[in-house]
Amino acid sequence: MNLNYEFFYDWTNKHLNLNLDGYKEKQLQRRIASVMKNAGALTLEEYSKKIAQDETVKQQFLDYITINVTDFFRNQDIFEEFESQLKILSTTFPSMKVWSAACSTGAEAYSMAMIFDKHQLRMAEKILATDIDETILKRAKDGVYKNHEMKNVPATERAAYFEDKEGTFYLKPLIKNKVQFKRHDLIADKFGKNFHIIVCRNVTIYFKNEVKDELYQRFSDSLVKGGIFFTGATEAIYNPEIYGLKKISAFMYEKL
Repeated sequence: MNLNYEFFYDWTNKHLNLNLDGYKEKQLQRRIASVMKNAGALTLEEYSKKIAQDETVKQQFLDYITINVTDFFRNQDIFEEFESQLKILSTTFPSMKVWSAACSTGAEAYSMAMIFDKHQLRMAEKILATDIDETILKRAKDGVYKNHEMKNVPATERAAYFEDKEGTFYLKPLIKNKVQFKRHDLIADKFGKNFHIIVCRNVTIYFKNEVKDELYQRFSDSLVKGGIFFTGATEAIYNPEIYGLKKISAFMYEKL
């Protein structure tokens, strides 16, 4: 099947404000062909019309392409090490500025907010949580999660930070109010500065190597000296010194 991907990339950029040029091409095109077929379209031109006319089709496309997968305290052993690093970092920086990039449903940003509350760590401002998908950001702001999404949340945190209403868990304002959500495209938009912590996990694996290199450099530039960049469990950075970083633990890097 010969599909006009060039047309579709231009169309998504213009109509969805979604830049697909930085994604790994073969992997991305397989995903597009699959989700297009599921929507009952035979061509990308036909599929673009379906996306424009049907909000459900549009959301299914965004969910499938932007990889909205996350968990509270994802990879628990690694996250426990991250928690330890945060406590150490707080001895150097009494007040910390935090960014959760590509935050999806907000679970990772809220996980950090719980850690800050539990250990009475201070934030310079609300945790910035960003994602390219505005629909998933709305869900993140609501802070409502199903039982299967809570599998990694310890009982003490469940009791302290959530209201359980017949198997649906509502995040309490104490934690919700520690996070600010905003739409942000990692490839197209500017990065903020002077962060002490940046978390971006299981996202860069979908990008081309040259885009990945650029993102790592931009993340590094956004950190203060001594700040921490926390990546996903499949995203070890080889030669982190190239970006002005050094490895301090599994998937955690300090700004030099």
